[in-house]
Amino acid sequence: MYDAIIVGARVAGSATAMLLARRGLNVLAVDRATFPSDTLSTHQVQMPGIALLERWGVLDRLLAAGTPPTRHVRFDPGHVVLEGSFPAYDGVDAMFSPRRRLLDTVLVDAAREAGAELCERFSVDELVFEDGRVTGIRGRDDRGRSVVERSSLVIGADGRHSIVARTVRPTAYREHPPLTFGYYAYWSGVPVNGGEIYSRGRRLVGAWPTNDELLITYVAGPIDEFHAFRSDVEGNLLAALDLAGDLGERVRAGRRVERIHGTADTPSRFRTPYGPGWALAGDAGLIMDPATGQGIGYALRDAELLADAADAGFATDALREYERRRNEAASDMYDFTLSLASFAPPDPEAARMLASLAGRQDAIDRFLGALTGTVPLAQMLVPTPA
Repeated sequence: MYDAIIVGARVAGSATAMLLARRGLNVLAVDRATFPSDTLSTHQVQMPGIALLERWGVLDRLLAAGTPPTRHVRFDPGHVVLEGSFPAYDGVDAMFSPRRRLLDTVLVDAAREAGAELCERFSVDELVFEDGRVTGIRGRDDRGRSVVERSSLVIGADGRHSIVARTVRPTAYREHPPLTFGYYAYWSGVPVNGGEIYSRGRRLVGAWPTNDELLITYVAGPIDEFHAFRSDVEGNLLAALDLAGDLGERVRAGRRVERIHGTADTPSRFRTPYGPGWALAGDAGLIMDPATGQGIGYALRDAELLADAADAGFATDALREYERRRNEAASDMYDFTLSLASFAPPDPEAARMLASLAGRQDAIDRFLGALTGTVPLAQMLVPTPA
């Protein structure tokens, strides 16, 4: 009998397992994957998430693995170019874009060191109920044997297609179908000075340094162009990078490594993240379009908020407070992300605001802080006099 069983052991699940185990709870985390392994991801850990990793004592492991920090950013929406650095926040001054096979393994190792039990290659078949309350899981272990495990709380940290969420059917709200598709590629031998963000008509482009001296590029477009784009993925990807300053020229001078990864399965929604015997963390409870790269940081935040609820024994009031704090922290960025992902015609007020930042380095840096989540968006996205 465990205090908590966590379904899914990537960022949200392993971080939650680590924090609960550090609080003395008896924790089991299960995942179909083995670690290290990769998964489709934006890679970005925005500065609030980095501050959590630093506070938890695991950031040094990313640094020891050679994960490059991103302190300098070029933001180019077409009519103005803003370059600057993130303002320091809670003891950190950079964001990072680690490979998921590294980040997930670092957190899995930290969870095990904290005392959590973690089972890899474990497939969850169904939840176990008693009198309408979730009391455990039934699944198959790495040898294919049927296993039933029981706990006071089952936490779904198993992503957008969460079996926990599908089973308990939580209320979804502020829900939107996929707005964009996205493709990711890795490049070697491409010079880069920090991160780069471009907006060009119906394309969003990002470029960030990652492990092994590689550059990861992200290209997004409106969902109604997905089928046309994937008819020639490499050609259309390069055409999009050609729109982003000299980025296309630079990647052509380098070499693409690994295959191109893409998805159009990017809905946006909040879900009620708790109920009788269950809770949700990460994408299982709140998912948004990847255009702003907030998912990993939000998963880390959820882990800490759920751990706070554990201090009150996962009482209903504590889990209700978990939902409130999660929503309060995410609401403005959620709306901004949907606006960006909609590829709506340019907003004249937003264009004036961005143009007004040119030449004002402190203001540019604060704007970049808003993009990474350390400066309230409401302080930046205000009407600018014509």
